[in-house]
Amino acid sequence: MTPETIATPTPVPTPLEIAPAKQLGPSTFPEPDELPYGWVPPPTNLPLEDGEPVETNRHRMAMNTLIRSVQQAYSDRSDFFTGGNMFIYFSNQQVMNKDYRGPDFFVVLGTDGSYSRDAWIVWEEDGHYPDVIVELLSPSTAQQDFGIKKDIYEQTFRTPDYFVFDPYNPDSLQGWHLSDRHYQTLVPDERGWLWCESLGFWLGTWNGTIDCHPGIWLRFYDPAGNLVLLPEEAAQQQAKQAQQEAEQERQLREDLLAKLRARGIDPDTL
Repeated sequence: MTPETIATPTPVPTPLEIAPAKQLGPSTFPEPDELPYGWVPPPTNLPLEDGEPVETNRHRMAMNTLIRSVQQAYSDRSDFFTGGNMFIYFSNQQVMNKDYRGPDFFVVLGTDGSYSRDAWIVWEEDGHYPDVIVELLSPSTAQQDFGIKKDIYEQTFRTPDYFVFDPYNPDSLQGWHLSDRHYQTLVPDERGWLWCESLGFWLGTWNGTIDCHPGIWLRFYDPAGNLVLLPEEAAQQQAKQAQQEAEQERQLREDLLAKLRARGIDPDTL
């Protein structure tokens, strides 16, 4: 995604502008005498696309790899939502200025993930913001990913875990964890991986092929260091395991028949 150029930083929205849906949502308007001073109703008919394509095909693949791996890892859960290249709406001011685009990848925990969304609209999601965000760097977005976007994720979203990575630079991974209301830089381990506390996964690079495209990709790893698989990788692993089990059963049967024959017993007569 290519954000529009921003001439001046956008002021941080006030609590009145980002009130949660349970209190001020469009479907649960309070009585007039209960409205806080200066409250503006949440906008409707929000645009869902900015007309800007994903930066490159490699950016698109990197984004989808992260989304699909989390979906696979949490396949037995419905209390999360993960998406990318979609708007996150959090204030009236943001909608009017149209000066902010959504993250390349994000995860929201503790929410109903049983249905899809075209955009993440905070006031319709009980005030939930992303717990994890990854921005895929490019020359046209890097300044904002390290600047105004990082500030918004820290000061407004309060997103606990924020990472940036350039799909064309394997050594570019950086991350921050929210502590005492401020981002603290994460220190990589000896493998160059960063710990994502919200998901309980490591985030690091992986050298391999995705959709016939070899290269170094950003991937998740479990606490033991095992790669968090994509759906097709999990299916291949299950098929391989089933094949190995079938081969073991065949070998056991052959060994048993050989022992019977060694004792002069014809297995066909049993």
